[in-house]
Parts: sequence; structure tokens; C-alpha cells
Amino acid sequence: MSLLDLHADPIDLTAALVDIPSVSRDEGVIADVVEAALREQTTGFEVIRSGNAVLARTNRGLPSRVMLAGHLDTVPIADNVPSRRTVDERGDLLHGCGTVDMKSGDAVFLHLAATVSDLAHDLTLVFYDCEEIAAQYNGLGRIERDLPEWLRADVAILGEPTAGFIEAGCQGTLRVRLTASGTRAHSARSWLGDNAIHKFAPVLERLAAYESRSVDIDGCVYREGLSAVRISGGIAGNVVPDAAEMDVNFRFAPDRSVEQAIAHVREVFDGLGLGFEVTDSSAGALPGLANPAAAALIEAAGGQYRAKYGWTDVSRFSALGIPAVNYGPGDPNLAHKRDEHVPVGQITDVTAVLRGYLSA
Repeated sequence: MSLLDLHADPIDLTAALVDIPSVSRDEGVIADVVEAALREQTTGFEVIRSGNAVLARTNRGLPSRVMLAGHLDTVPIADNVPSRRTVDERGDLLHGCGTVDMKSGDAVFLHLAATVSDLAHDLTLVFYDCEEIAAQYNGLGRIERDLPEWLRADVAILGEPTAGFIEAGCQGTLRVRLTASGTRAHSARSWLGDNAIHKFAPVLERLAAYESRSVDIDGCVYREGLSAVRISGGIAGNVVPDAAEMDVNFRFAPDRSVEQAIAHVREVFDGLGLGFEVTDSSAGALPGLANPAAAALIEAAGGQYRAKYGWTDVSRFSALGIPAVNYGPGDPNLAHKRDEHVPVGQITDVTAVLRGYLSA
């Protein structure tokens, strides 16, 4: 496969990245191509490999360091690779898996690494693997364990799709599995059994009545949400089931810790006699907009910023004491869709803003 042209228009570079399939755990080819391009087409960067992650950094002794981080993986392809470009009433669009989440952001970062010669900050690039699957597989976790010195910076910019707005901080996320048990019986004699599925009726009532909190932090409003996301149970069409389970997802504002979020969800379902198991959790991240480096980025973007809904890896950087924001092309509401697409103008605009921010 030919090398990427990092000096090409970032729109074309996005298309080239989309055309390299890289579903989670299958990022080897795209990592090879990105590594080769960084080694051959950038100047003054130290480049290393960690599994299917590629890292690069300058060491010019500049007074500050900016980290640009983006994941190389995508969700499973849905008949949307290779990329295609259309022009219609919605504008000039690039379609394909990852155009939004987040190969357009990766393309911007790669292009800037090759084309900004007068850096105002030392620069670290982190292109990592397995972001779209369970947190335990996330390449940033491996890098934090094995190469912690590579995750030091004054500010981190994660290229998640934000439609060209600075999206500060992120929500935390918590998944809880509720379990119910009963007694199996023939459905023709249901009174002899105890239906485990029916025990979730009060759970659904509480979820339907739940009033979510909205929290304003540094001018960013985070709205919480508590939702049933999966329910399973049942044995056969003529059997009263003796076991059932439900997964509940809590998206919480970053003023709560994971422990506080767990305690809140326990309180919501208190007294129902159900099993309660935390199956996944990740802390949120406070906006950190008072940090001078973050404030300078907001100024460069014309003062446009808002809260980030959903969890992103800014949480990992926040936990390391690094102010971090999400900033990239693409509407996050289109991420993972079959018709995932990005207005090409957003790729151009984000590139221009970051070029101004990174340049002396």
C-alpha cells in the first residue's frame, strides 16, 4: 500500500484513511501506513510504535507542549468503505466509516505535523488503537502503563467530532447489571412459578419517572441520563422464567466521581431486592477552561465552546492532570451511522484554526 501524502489536502487525506479498513483490533495496516508516513514526511519528530499505536513528538525546548490525540479504529464497517464524495442540498460531503469518528480529526493532525514548520509549542501526536470497544482494551491505557513520559503535555486536544466547536470536559459513564431470580414453572400453571422478568416492572417505572440533572460548570451545561440499554431473560415460549437481567447506563456530569455515581444509581433502585453489579465505569472530566493553554485554543476557535455529551478519552488526560478538550470535524450525532459523513468545509476550518494555534 502506498504511503499517505501528509502534504495533501486534509480532505483527501481523510478519504485515504477511510479507505484503509481499521475496525477495532484490526488496526495493524493503518498503523503501519501512519508510522511510515510520519517517519518519511515530517521533520524533527521522534517516532515510536506501541502495538497498533503510533506516537511522535518534537523536542525543541519550547515553553509549552500540546498533545494531539486520535484513535485509528472504527466501529464495524456497514457497507460504507471505500469513501465517496457527494454534493447536494446539504453541501459538499465526504461519506464513509470513520469520516466523523474520527479519521477526519486524524487527517487534520497528520497534515499539521507535516506542514507547520514554525511551531509555537512542542508537539506530541498519539494515534492509538481500540477506542471503540471496552475501556480495558483502549490503547491509551497501554501507553499510560508502558510509556507514561509520552503523555505529558500542557494541554491535550482530542480529535473527536464536535462540528468545529470546542467541546470541553466530558460526562462520566457507568453500566450496572441488575439481576432478578424467581421460580421456573409451566406457563399454563404460572401461579406455581415466580416470573423473574416481571420483577423489572418497578425498575422501568422508576426509569420512566427519573428526572435527570443539568449541571453548569464553567459555562458548560452537562445533562445527565439514566437509561435501560439491554434486558434479557426467558427460556421457552411455555416456561415462566426463573432468571432475568437488565443493563442500565448512567451518563453523569463530571462533578460526580464514579463512586458517587454508583451510590446514586444504588439509591434509585433501592428496596427492589435485585442483584446489583457494576460492569463498566469511567470517570468524567471537568472542563478545565481556566487553564491558559486551553483558553488560548478557545480564543483561536472564535470563542465557540460547549459541554461534551458522552464519554471520551479527555477523561484519561484529566486524570493525569492535563487540561483536555475535544475538537474535530464532523457532527457527533452521525458517528457510527451507515450514512456517516462529514462536511468537507469543517475539515478545512478545523485545520485552519489549529494551524493558527500551533504556529508561532
